[in-house]
Amino acid sequence: MSLSSVTAFLAEKSPDLEVIVLDESTATVAMAAAAHRVVPAQIAKTLALRVADAVILIVTGGEARIDNKKFKARFGTKARMLDLADVEAETSHPVGGVCPFGLPKPLAVYCDVSLRAFDIVVPAAGATNAAVRISPERMADITGAEWIDVTAST
Repeated sequence: MSLSSVTAFLAEKSPDLEVIVLDESTATVAMAAAAHRVVPAQIAKTLALRVADAVILIVTGGEARIDNKKFKARFGTKARMLDLADVEAETSHPVGGVCPFGLPKPLAVYCDVSLRAFDIVVPAAGATNAAVRISPERMADITGAEWIDVTAST
């Protein structure tokens, strides 16, 4: 369901984008960077967090880490990651394949400014071996994401 929902979403919103499906797993930032021949920071990782009673997705650069002070200032609470079972239940995507595309229900999506360091980023595409190459601005546009700054400066 997950890879197919991402493919359907992209076919509707950006039909020129191709989902790249590899034989090997790209479930971690390091594995994805090696497989797609990019630097780890260019991998767009999607974090699923709970804020009050809502689930949100934050897409960050692959090496970025949430800055707790910035997160609390923006969302008024401490960052709380979803557990593995809840991630798949909320996104329909397995851990290692989570992305802001093809979600089963609307979730608030945020793109962290760490993504803007690159012209092209590589987010997962609903499976642990699938991804897409996309500009950060286009990803934010097609997902209705809001730009935020919640990661630590490196």
